[in-house]
Amino acid sequence: MTSDPTILLSTLNARYMHTAFGLRYLYANMAELQDQTAIIEFTIQELPINIVEQLLAHQPKIIGLSVYIWNISEITKVVAILKQIAPDVMIILGGPEVSQFPDVPTVTELADYIISGPGEYSLQQLCQQLLNDNRPEQKFIEGKAIPLDELKLPYQYYNEDDIRNRLIYVEASRGCPFKCEFCLSALDKTATAFPLESFLSEMNKLLDRGVRNFKFIDRTFNLKISTSIKILEFFLERMTDDLYLHFEVVPDHLPDKLKDVLQRFPANRLQFEIGVQTFDADIQNLISRKQNNDKTKANIKWLRENTGAHLHTDLIFGLPSDSLENFADSFDQLIALKPHEIQLGILKRLRGAPLNRHNETYQLRFNPNAPYNILTTRDIDFNAMQRVNRFARYWDMIGNSGRFINTLPLILADLPFERFMQLSDTLHLLAGSTWKIALKRLFELVYQVLTQDFGLSPELVKQHLVLDYARAKIKGTPSYEQGEKKQKDKKQGIANKRQLMHS
Repeated sequence: MTSDPTILLSTLNARYMHTAFGLRYLYANMAELQDQTAIIEFTIQELPINIVEQLLAHQPKIIGLSVYIWNISEITKVVAILKQIAPDVMIILGGPEVSQFPDVPTVTELADYIISGPGEYSLQQLCQQLLNDNRPEQKFIEGKAIPLDELKLPYQYYNEDDIRNRLIYVEASRGCPFKCEFCLSALDKTATAFPLESFLSEMNKLLDRGVRNFKFIDRTFNLKISTSIKILEFFLERMTDDLYLHFEVVPDHLPDKLKDVLQRFPANRLQFEIGVQTFDADIQNLISRKQNNDKTKANIKWLRENTGAHLHTDLIFGLPSDSLENFADSFDQLIALKPHEIQLGILKRLRGAPLNRHNETYQLRFNPNAPYNILTTRDIDFNAMQRVNRFARYWDMIGNSGRFINTLPLILADLPFERFMQLSDTLHLLAGSTWKIALKRLFELVYQVLTQDFGLSPELVKQHLVLDYARAKIKGTPSYEQGEKKQKDKKQGIANKRQLMHS
C-alpha cells in the first residue's frame, strides 16, 4: 500500500482484534488505482476527532468508509468533522447501514456519494470518475456485482500484524437461499460459491504464513455438502495442534457424509455457529424461516455427543408475536441439548430487512439510536424487555463464560429459564449493574442468591462454587469462606498456644 495515498479506505471496527474484510476486497479490486489507495482501520473506542486527524494526515482526495450498525454513531461524528475541516475531500459511504435507500441514516446527507450493495467494481469506477473530475450527478449508486470467478481475492492483503493479533475472515461462498425476515441475507436471490480450487490455494497460502484461526463468514457453510466436505478434508490433511475453524451452519442439514468427516476432527478444532433463533413454529412461519425443529434438535444433540466441536447457538428475543413465555420455552428446549454457548440476542431493526413489514401489526417499537434494539412489542412490555436484556448479560457472565460449569446445574435445576431469570433479577437488585462486576464479587453474589433466595444448603453451594473458584484462579478468599477461615485460624491459634504451653 502506498505511503502517500490519494484514496483512503477506512472503517471503525468493534474491536482491535477484528479485521475489515470488506476493505481488503475493495483494495484488491481497485485495478490501476491500487497504487494510489491505502487501508487504514480504527475502532469505535477511538475519539472521532483523533480519527479525523489521522485520516487527514495522509492528505487524501477521497475517503471511503464502510458503515455498519455497530459503527454508525461514530462514523456520523467522523464524517461531520471531516466536512467541517476538509469539505473538499470527497466522502464515499458503503456497507449495509447505508445501502437501503430511502431507509438510510442522516450521515448520508453529509456524504458525497453512497454505494449500495457490492462495491468491488463500483467503487473503483466511481473513484476513477472523481479523479478525472467527472462527478456523477446521482448521489446514490447501486453497486454492480462482479461474478465471483472474476473477483480478485483479498487474502494476500492480511498483513503480519493481522495474522499475529487479529481474526482472519474468509468466505467460500456469498449469499443465502433462505428468507428469514430478520436478516438482510433474506434479500439475496441465492448462494454462490467461489471457485473452489483458487479458494483453497489462497487458504494454503494463509496456512503457510502462519494463520491458524479461520473464521468462515459464509451464511450457510453446509448448504452444498460436497463442497463443505472438500473444504473440511483440506484442513484435515493440514491439521495442527493450534488450527481452529469457525463455521456458520444450517442446523437441520447434517447428512451422514458430513457427519463422517466431522467425527474425524480432533477435539477443540471446530466451532459451529448454529442459528436456532426460536423453536416456535408459528413464529418461524410468520417470519418465513424454514427450520425443521426435530432435525435441528437431533443434530445439535448428535454434534454434542459425537464430535469435539464447540457449539455456539443463537436465540432471538422480540420477534413478531413472541412472548416471554415463548422465549422461555425455546431457551429451555435449547438448554436440554447442552450446547457450549447460547447467545441471547435482542431483535434489532435492520434497514431494508423484510421483517419491517410487521412493525405496525405487532407494534414493534425500536430504539431510534443504534443499534436499533427492540424496546416493546404488542406482546412484550418494556419491563420484560429490560429483564431479558439483563438476563442475556448475566448469562454471558455465568452461563457462557465457562466459569460456573459446576455451579450452573444448581442454578438451573429443572426450570432453567425461570430460575436463571430469578437469579438475574436478584443479581441486578444486589449489584445495581450488569457491568464491571469483579469476578470474586460475582461468586459472592451467586452464593448469596443460591443460599438466601433459592434456599439451597450453604455447604452444597460451597461444594460446587469451590471447584469453579479454583478453576477461575481468583486471588483472595470469597466472603462466604472468610467466616469459616477465621474460625479455622482461631482454632489453629488456640492449638498453637496449647502446644507452646506444654513444650
